[in-house]
Amino acid sequence: MEDSRMPASGAGWPLYGRDEELGRLTGALTANRFSGLIVFGRAGVGKSRLAEECLAVAARAGFRTGRAVASNAAAAVPLGAIAHLLPTGVDLSDPVRGFAAVAEAIRGGRGPRERHAVFVDDIHLLDATSAMLLRQLMDAGVITLIATIRTGEHATEAVQALTSGETILHVGLDAFDLQRTEGLLQEALGGPVARSTVRDLHEASGGNVLFLRELVRGALENDTLTSDGEVWEAVPGDWTTVRLAELIRVKVDAVAGPGRDALELLASCGSLPLTALEADVPQHVLTELERKGLIRFGTDGRRTRVSLAHPLYEEVLRTEVPNLRHRAIQLEQADRIEAFGARRRGDALRIATWRLDATGKADPALLLRAARLAHYAHDHPRILAFLNALPESHHDTATRLMLGEAYFITGSWDLADAVLAQAAESASDEAERIAITVTRTTNLLVSNTPLDEILEVNEAARNAASHELLREPLLVNEGFLRLASGQPVAGLELLDRLDPHADQSIDRRMWLCGAAVRTLGLAFVGRVKEAVDWAEGAYAAHVLTDEEARPAHPAVQQGTMVLALAEDGRLGEAAALCESVSVDLAIHSPLLRIFPALLSARTQWLAGHPTTARRMYAELAALARREHQVKVLRFALSGLAACAAVLGDTEGAGNALTELNAMAGGAPGYFSVGEEQLGEAWLLAAGGHYSKARGVLMKAADAAHATGHVASEGLLLTDVARLGGADAVAARLDGIAERCDGELAAVRARLATSLATGDPDQLLKVTDELEAVGAHLPAAEAAAAAAGIWRRRGERRQATAASVRSSSIAEAHCEGARTFLLDTVRAATPLTDREREIATLAAAGEPSKEIAAALTLSVRTVDNHLQKAYAKLGIATRRELAAHLGNFGSPGS
Repeated sequence: MEDSRMPASGAGWPLYGRDEELGRLTGALTANRFSGLIVFGRAGVGKSRLAEECLAVAARAGFRTGRAVASNAAAAVPLGAIAHLLPTGVDLSDPVRGFAAVAEAIRGGRGPRERHAVFVDDIHLLDATSAMLLRQLMDAGVITLIATIRTGEHATEAVQALTSGETILHVGLDAFDLQRTEGLLQEALGGPVARSTVRDLHEASGGNVLFLRELVRGALENDTLTSDGEVWEAVPGDWTTVRLAELIRVKVDAVAGPGRDALELLASCGSLPLTALEADVPQHVLTELERKGLIRFGTDGRRTRVSLAHPLYEEVLRTEVPNLRHRAIQLEQADRIEAFGARRRGDALRIATWRLDATGKADPALLLRAARLAHYAHDHPRILAFLNALPESHHDTATRLMLGEAYFITGSWDLADAVLAQAAESASDEAERIAITVTRTTNLLVSNTPLDEILEVNEAARNAASHELLREPLLVNEGFLRLASGQPVAGLELLDRLDPHADQSIDRRMWLCGAAVRTLGLAFVGRVKEAVDWAEGAYAAHVLTDEEARPAHPAVQQGTMVLALAEDGRLGEAAALCESVSVDLAIHSPLLRIFPALLSARTQWLAGHPTTARRMYAELAALARREHQVKVLRFALSGLAACAAVLGDTEGAGNALTELNAMAGGAPGYFSVGEEQLGEAWLLAAGGHYSKARGVLMKAADAAHATGHVASEGLLLTDVARLGGADAVAARLDGIAERCDGELAAVRARLATSLATGDPDQLLKVTDELEAVGAHLPAAEAAAAAAGIWRRRGERRQATAASVRSSSIAEAHCEGARTFLLDTVRAATPLTDREREIATLAAAGEPSKEIAAALTLSVRTVDNHLQKAYAKLGIATRRELAAHLGNFGSPGS
C-alpha cells in the first residue's frame, strides 16, 4: 500500500492521519462499551480507512469479523449487501423466525459466546431488510456494527433507525485544518516541512487527506518535493498522480447535463458571480453540486461568487474540455461582462485574462486597465502577462516602471534593470524619475551589486533633480541603501529626515518604504521604544493608504516591528506577530517574505527555542537559495549551524558551515553585521572549544560595534558571557544597556554581571527577568549557573532547588538544548569553569598538548586540571570522562 518513494518513517499515511481518532476508539471498542460505531464525513477524509482499522483492532481483540459494501445495485435485492455474511441454510421467508435463527446461528449454540464485528461501508445505501436485521442483531448483543456514512447523503428510515440510539457511537471526521496537515506531512515525510509547502499542499488538497497523500506521492515522483537534509520543500509543478486524476475524474464524470456545463464553465473561467451561472444552470443543480462537494459559494462585497471546491478539480476538468469549447466559454463570458458594462473593479482583470488565454491578444486599453488592477493587487505574474502582451507602441514610462517593478519582484533582475533604464530615458516627469530610481536601486541591491555602484545611480538622479524638494526622497533612499548594506548610523541619519506624518510626504509610496526600514535602524542602534512607536504609526498609515499607493502589503511594516518588539524584551509578542506576518505575506513575492522570515528565526533563537529556530533558518536558507539572496543565505546558514550545535547535532552544524564557507565573497549581509558568526562560535562550543568560541564572538561583536549595530553587539556579547566569558563583557553590556532603552539589553547586562560576580541569589532574580521577557534558554542557564555556584559551596538544598528550576524551564521551552551552563546541572559535579572546559576537550579526544595550545596553558597545567576533574568525578580515564559528561561536546553528537 505504501509508495516506494515515501520515506520509511511515513507511518502516518496508512491511517490517513487519523491515529488520534483511532486511539480514542480502541479502548471503547475492545471493552465492548457500544453496540455500533458510525464514522461519517465527506469523501476523502479517511472514514473508510479508520473504520477498517477499527475492524482490525476488533480482530486482534478476539472478535470474529466480516465486512460488506453497500451500493445502489446491492440495495435492489433484499439482504443483497450482507448475504455473504449470513449463515447457510437459514430460512428467511419468515422474517421474524429467520432473523431469530440468524442470531442463534451466529451465537454458536450454548458454547462460549464469540464476539462478532461487522463492517459496512457506505451504510446509507443499505436496503431496508439488511438494516432491520443488523439492528436486531445489535440489540440482541450478537454483533458490534462498524459503519461509514458519507455526510449529506440521504438514508432510508430503516438505516436511520439502525444508526441512531444511545448505544451508537458517532464519530465525525472533518477535513484537515492547516495544523493537522502540517503534523501529518511531518510524520509521513520523517522531518520538518516548510510552512509555505504546508500551506500550498493544504490549499491544493482542500484538507482532503486522500488528495493530500496523492499530491505528496506525485511531488515525490516528479522530484518537486525534496529535502536538503533540514527541511522538506515543494516547488510549484505537476503534483497530480494518475490515481488522483482518476479519483477526481470518477467524481466529476458522474455529473451530466447542466451540472457538467457548470463545472466546465468554472474550470475555464475560475470563480464567477452566481448570476453568471444562474442564467444557464438551474438553482437545484447548483445546490446538488454543492452538496456533492464539487463547488463552493463565497462572497465578494455584495455579490455571491461560485468556484470549484478544489483547485485539483480545475486541473482535471480542464484536460477534458476541448480547446475550442474552452476558448468559446472564455470569450462568451468576456462578452457577457462587457455587455453589462464591466462596471466592477475586477472585471477588466478577468476579461483581459480570458481574452489573452483564448486568443493570445486583447484590446490595448483593456490590457492597460488590467495591468493597473494587477499592480494595485500586487499580482506581479499577471502584470508581466498583460504588459508583455501590450504592443510596444502603447508602452510609456509608466508602463515600463510597472513592468520593471514586476520583473524585480519576481527575481528577473537583469530584465528589470534593462526596462527601468529604458524608463528613465523616456521619463519627462521628475516624480517619475524618482520612482524609477528608487525601484532601480532596490533592484540593484537585491541583485548583490556593490554599494558604491548603487549609490552612484542614486546620486546621479539626485544631482539631476531641479530643486531641493525633489532631492529629499532620494536622500531618504540613500539612507535605506546604507542601512540595508550594514551602515545603520549613516543610514538612520538620512532616514530621520522622514516626516513623522505620511500625509506630509511628497511621495507616499517612498515614505512607506522608508518608514519600514527606519524601524529597523532605530532598533539596531538602540532607540527601541522609538522604534516600536514609529512602527505602530507606520503600520496605521500603511493600512489607511489606498491600495494603488501601497508599495507592498501592510504586513511588511509589522515584519520590521518584530525586531523592535524583540529588543524591547517582548519576545512572545514578537513571535506571535511573526506568525501573523507569515500568513499575510504567504501569497506575496518571496522577496517580501525574506527579511520577516529572518527576523522570525532570529526571534526564536533569542527565545531559546533551537528546534523551532532551526526549522525557520532552514526554510529561510531554502528561500534564499531559490531567490539567489547570498547575503541572507549567510545569516540563514549561520543561524542553522548555531541551532544544530546547541541541539548536539555537530554533523548538521558542520554541514551548514561547510556550505557557508564555500560561498564566494565575504560581503556583510543585509542590515546586520556580526551575527553571521554565530554558527562557527556555537559549533566550537559544542566541541568544547570555549575559548575559541568566545574569540569568534568577541571579534564579531567588535565588528558590530564599529558599524553601530548595538542590537547585534549585545546579542554576541551575551553569548560570550553564556560561554564562560562574563568577566570580559559585563562592562560592555552595561554600557550597551545605558545607550539602549530596550528591556532585553538591560536584563542581558544583569545576566552578565551576575555571572561575573558569581552571585547565585542575583542569578535567580535574573532567571525570573529573563523568563518574563521570553528568553527561556538564558533563563534556564542562569538558574543552572546559580545551582553550580551553590553546589561548589556545599549548599545542597539551594543547589537542588536551582537545578529543579533550571530543568523545569529547559524541559518546558528549550527543545532539547545542550549548552555550557546547562551542563552544570546535568553533570551534578563541582567542576570549575576551567576544569569543565579542559575536561570537555579531553572527553572529545583531544590530547593534552593540543588542549594546552588552544587555551594558551602549559601541558602540566592541563594535566593538573584533568586530575582534579577525575578526582571530583570519581573516575580514572578519558573514556569514563566522555561517558560522564554526556553528549554536549562529544564528537558527532
